[in-house]
Amino acid sequence: MLIATNERGHVVKRPSKPAIGTMLANLRRGNAHMVLERVDERQPGSWYIQVRLRENNTFQLEYRDGVAELHYQTLTISQEKVLGALLGWAGAKPGWRDGFMWNNIGEQFGPSDCESPEPSGGTKPSTDPEPV
Repeated sequence: MLIATNERGHVVKRPSKPAIGTMLANLRRGNAHMVLERVDERQPGSWYIQVRLRENNTFQLEYRDGVAELHYQTLTISQEKVLGALLGWAGAKPGWRDGFMWNNIGEQFGPSDCESPEPSGGTKPSTDPEPV
């Protein structure tokens, strides 16, 4: 099941494409990030994609494939590309990562992140990396 959560704590279970688009379009100061999380008891770990609108109006996009070692980040100025990535990830479409230069940022997370999944809606985008 997919769960979408924004910074203000608004949660949408099984979000539609329009709901995801609206949540993305509504990012601004005080509500600057959103997370799409795939919850499946049969699949251990944390599976999510998240986006943060940075102070300079760039989008910081991250995804995690189960464990900290598979946590990637990219930056873009294109809200359209971010929406495509969010919808592609949500629909498990091949090629949703295309068009971005992804950096593995798994080393930023401690060993405990590898062992236990993060709670639903509890993930926050990393804040350090700058555009490359």
